[in-house]
This record gives sequence, C-alpha cells and structure tokens, in this order.
Amino acid sequence: MENVFDILKARGLLAQTTHEEEIRELLGKEKVTFYIGFDPTADSLHIGHFLQMVVMKHMQDAGHRPIALIGGGTAMIGDPSGRTDMRQMMTKETIAHNSECFKKQLSCLVDFSDDKALMVNNADWLLDLNYVEFLRDIGVHFSVNRMLTAECFKSRLERGLTFIEFNYMLMQSFDFLKLYQKYGCVIELGGDDQWSNILGGISLVHKVEGKQAYGMTFTLLTNSEGKKMGKTAKGALWLDPEKCSPYEFYQYWRNVDDADVIRFLRMLTFLPLEEIAEMEKYEGAELNKAKALLAYEMTTMIHGKEEAEKAKAAAEAAFSGKADENMPTYVLPELTEGMTILDLAGACGLFPSRSEARRTIEQGGLTMNDERVSSGTRPVTADDFKDGILLLRKGKKSYMKITLA
Repeated sequence: MENVFDILKARGLLAQTTHEEEIRELLGKEKVTFYIGFDPTADSLHIGHFLQMVVMKHMQDAGHRPIALIGGGTAMIGDPSGRTDMRQMMTKETIAHNSECFKKQLSCLVDFSDDKALMVNNADWLLDLNYVEFLRDIGVHFSVNRMLTAECFKSRLERGLTFIEFNYMLMQSFDFLKLYQKYGCVIELGGDDQWSNILGGISLVHKVEGKQAYGMTFTLLTNSEGKKMGKTAKGALWLDPEKCSPYEFYQYWRNVDDADVIRFLRMLTFLPLEEIAEMEKYEGAELNKAKALLAYEMTTMIHGKEEAEKAKAAAEAAFSGKADENMPTYVLPELTEGMTILDLAGACGLFPSRSEARRTIEQGGLTMNDERVSSGTRPVTADDFKDGILLLRKGKKSYMKITLA
C-alpha cells in the first residue's frame, strides 16, 4: 500500500511538518492514532473543515485511527489564531448543541463504527481544572517570551490580546498531552494557522512524558490569487443543507476559476491522480467538464448522490434558461402594483443587498426570463410569470426561480 504521507503530499494537502522523514516512516510502518480539533463555534462545519475531513479519511483509509476532538472546553475561550478581534463567548448549551451537529457531518467521510475513529470532547478535562494546579503543572513549561513570537499572538498585539485568549495555547497543548496519555495519540494535524499551537503541544508532551510527538498542517483553502476560499453571498460555505442548499453548494464549485479547478480536484476529491492529470490538458470550454465533475463529487460527498443528481439537473436546466424544481426558489407573497425589478431582485435572496442588486443591474448583469434588464425601475407584472414562474439570473450562472404565493 502506498504511504499515506506520499498521498497527502502528492495531492498538495501538506503545508508544514515537524519531522518529515520520521513522520513518513512512522505512517508507513505503524498504525498510529492522530487527532484534529474542531471548536464548535457554529452549528455546522464549513468547507475549511471539509479539507480536514478529507485528510482524516485518507489517514483512516491507510489504517490510522482519527480522533475528532470537539473543543467544548476551548470554545469557552476562543482561538485567537487568524483573528483580528476576540471571539464571541458562547453558553455551554450552545456549545453542546453545536458539538452534536458536528458528528453527523463528520460521518460523511469518517467511519466512527467499532472505534475506527473516536469523537472526544475536551470539556471532559478542561472545565473541571483546578487553575492553580494547572499553572503549576502545565504553565511552568511555557515561556511567555517564546509565546509572544508565535504568529497567532503577534498579529493581535497591536489591537490587543486578552489574557483569556493567551491561555488558549496552553489549553490546546494540554489537549495533546491528554490524548497522548489516554489514547496513545502521537500526531496532531490542523490548518496551517495552527502551527504555533501544535508546536506547543509537541513540546509539552516531550517535557512531561519524555516522548516524541509530531505535527502536520494542511494547506489552507485559497484560490489562485491566494485569497481564502469558502465565502458565498450568504456567508461561509456551510456543509449544512439548511444553511447552504445542495444546489448552491454545487453551483459554488461549478463556478470556480479555471486556474483553480484541477488543484481543487486533487485536494478535495478522491478521484485517482492519473485521471486528474488527464484533465490538466483541458483548455477553454473543456474545463467546464472538470468543473462539473468537481461540483458533482463535492456535492455527493456532503449531501449524497441523490441530491447531487438533483443539483446537476437544476444547473443544466438553468444553463439552458429553463426553470427546475431543484433550483433555489423564492415565493413572492404578493405582486403589488408598482413593484420594480429592483424591488424583486433585492427581496428574493439572489443578492446580499439591494445596493448590490442595483449595481449589478446598472452593469448589465441581471436577466429576467433570459432577457437583460436595462433599468431597475422596470415594473414587474403578472405577464412576466410564464406558467407561474419568473426566472432571474445574476451574471452567467446564479439563478433564482420566483413563483407567486
């Protein structure tokens, strides 16, 4: 069997490793337990978490055991990594609810049956800590001078870093120590913004147990211009179908930039690398085949084959200018006299705001029933509803089907 380290590297998933040769040898010769942390700051995972789920599946398929660590304790504080401001505090009840939502979504790719993977909550050991004992036993191993050089803290010093956030590195490091002691966990994985926290955990395991632990970080999901991916008009690209419908999810991937599609196929899907390499030869309109495949694979993994088929059919219907039952739909409560296309475009959810709808219309980027809208003041009448349906299109590929109540 091919070494999973080589697979992760070939797919462009690895960013940094603490001991590259040792980790590769370890993953090739032994079955190890590793962990990835998920702070339950929302009631759904998003596409950034999905990248971590992909890595977990690659590792599990190679015989290694994943631990999904739910940060029920650390979420009470909030991770300052990658933040310019302090996270909002959450109640224990909210954190517990969010944690429950995570396991179902993680199970799309990770097999938790028969202890093949574990889900553990760090609230079990963090919430009942004696603070003085924690400082004496754990805090003594951390240098404040060294912590202040960590990127997650440096970026916050000018704007202000609270003492409560300063404790986060100690708590995450303590997580690694506890998982090492209880489950023999020897590798921590995380996004590249977690590098400083991972190093803290490795150091703590070494100082307390005298043993070597390891760390690997993933490439952050960015486009070809280096900008972070995963944002839609409605916010984050959520995995929950109530927050982001399968059709919207499909369309997101169907519309990625030409320069990104092959890299995303390599990183985010499990298609053979040989098949993806063939698609690297695609140019121009041919790349649409690769984009459609990416969209279908992504939607299937998260929402299942049936929803992926529906989303694909809806996307193809929209491309031909036809409405489809699976297309995002807005039911207009009442067609009032004097309603304009700007009123409708701003209300239906196709745009994040009325001002953006106005701007798109002015730039010629909105069509109604396949005819370009030249003015936002154009009235909407009953005649515009063909067989009870009005179809709006923003740009080339974003659609909204509007029906009358």
